[in-house]
Amino acid sequence: MNLLKSLATVSSMTFFSRILGFTRDAIVAKTFGAGVATDAFFVAFKLPNLLRRIFAEGAFSQAFVPILAEYKNQKGEEATRTFVAYISGLLSLVLIVITALGILVAPWIIYVTAPGFCDTPDKFALTSSLLRITFPYIFLISLASLAGGLLNTWNHFSIPAFTPTLLNISMIGFALFAAPYFDPPILALACGVLLGGVLQLFYQLPYLKKIGMLVLPRIDLKHAGSWRVMKQMCPAILGVCVSQISLIINTIYASFLVSGSVSWMYYADRLMEFPAGILGAALGTILLPSLAKSFANGEILEYSRLIDTGLRLCFLLALPAAFALIIIAKPLTLSLFQYGKFTAFDAEMTQRALIAYSIGLPGLIMIKVLAPGFYSRQDIKTPVKIALLTLFMTQIMNLIFIGPLKHAGLSLSISLAACLNAALLYWQLRKKNIFQSQSGWCPFIAKLLMAVSVMCLVLFGLLSIMPPWDLGGMAYRLFRLSGIVIAGAISYFAVLLILGVRLRHFFQRLH
Repeated sequence: MNLLKSLATVSSMTFFSRILGFTRDAIVAKTFGAGVATDAFFVAFKLPNLLRRIFAEGAFSQAFVPILAEYKNQKGEEATRTFVAYISGLLSLVLIVITALGILVAPWIIYVTAPGFCDTPDKFALTSSLLRITFPYIFLISLASLAGGLLNTWNHFSIPAFTPTLLNISMIGFALFAAPYFDPPILALACGVLLGGVLQLFYQLPYLKKIGMLVLPRIDLKHAGSWRVMKQMCPAILGVCVSQISLIINTIYASFLVSGSVSWMYYADRLMEFPAGILGAALGTILLPSLAKSFANGEILEYSRLIDTGLRLCFLLALPAAFALIIIAKPLTLSLFQYGKFTAFDAEMTQRALIAYSIGLPGLIMIKVLAPGFYSRQDIKTPVKIALLTLFMTQIMNLIFIGPLKHAGLSLSISLAACLNAALLYWQLRKKNIFQSQSGWCPFIAKLLMAVSVMCLVLFGLLSIMPPWDLGGMAYRLFRLSGIVIAGAISYFAVLLILGVRLRHFFQRLH
């Protein structure tokens, strides 16, 4: 398999999805602003996303993909089809129960996850209604992610990578054309989420049929493969829950702050997730089945080489992205969001949260490379222990930062916790002698720092001669901002080229 081609495919699809996501967020910001309605929606949407990460992209895929790779490589197609039928049946049963309970007890969920909303009855009632509409998204997107795990294992990376664009298209359509027909209009966004889940699932079914893995779900509680996944899922769920609990606790804190705090953090997180998704999610998606295959076949040197190359790519791309986001935080938020009901104050508050989030961007992307190093070996316990420690430290930092920094302090806590998590994962990989780094790291990092320094000077210089960023429409602002970003990128890679760093060297190692 050509991992370079796969990485380019997934990254390009993710880039397209993120661009659509920015378009979606800009439309939502212009149409609904940052206030009671958007706070209610983002809380309601965050909860299905939490369970999506537990039952789909998080714990389930971490437990499912390595065992699926084992079946595919060692037990044959028929045994794999049977395994997929039983695991999909068991997952569907669990999801139906969870979805029904979530719809039934939606108000009580809001009591727990956003207690600050209880003081405003209308806000509380709206959030409960939105949650009931969005909750079935858990069922749909979890099955869609199961389909994506299958397609990724068969090296069809482009189809699962494209599916998030369908959610963005659905939400954009509902925000632009359906909102005036809803009362309140924010309900249209919730319906857009629901339709997006339907589209993401059914889009992948024809491709499953092509690889011979479109099977009817069946339930057999005695099937050995299903129980292996379930046993692996238990600690994995705990690990994913720990990381997501941090986000829920931050939402609880933010619900007690001024109205708009939840929305400011959401918009900032979306901007920070752009580079994290393009590189981190793409690397994690591709590395997990590749590492699982290397481990299953006993290819220890290949296993270690894949992690080393992934880490170098993280530093190569995440380090300049973090510095660039911090420097262009103001023009970025003004160019994308400050229109209509989204005020200059909203843009400034979003900018503060974005700067805080950006500090942890390298750590966040490194986790996507380091964690699969454990999951591929079916070692879930080590990342869970690290996640528990990280959760504890996050809450200490929340108490320290929320007073002086308000919502930006909550963002900073998440950011620093990601760096701590990555450092501990790396330490454990080395301690357990799972991974041995290859030579040349010190000169490599030194060259990156020199290139980043030049890029920062270029960005600061261009920003200093630009007119105010609240002038003109979105197209004019984004045109100017694109020129600055392109100039910064050219300066960064030009310095690397002069210093002898060649991108093709890293990409050749991914073949």
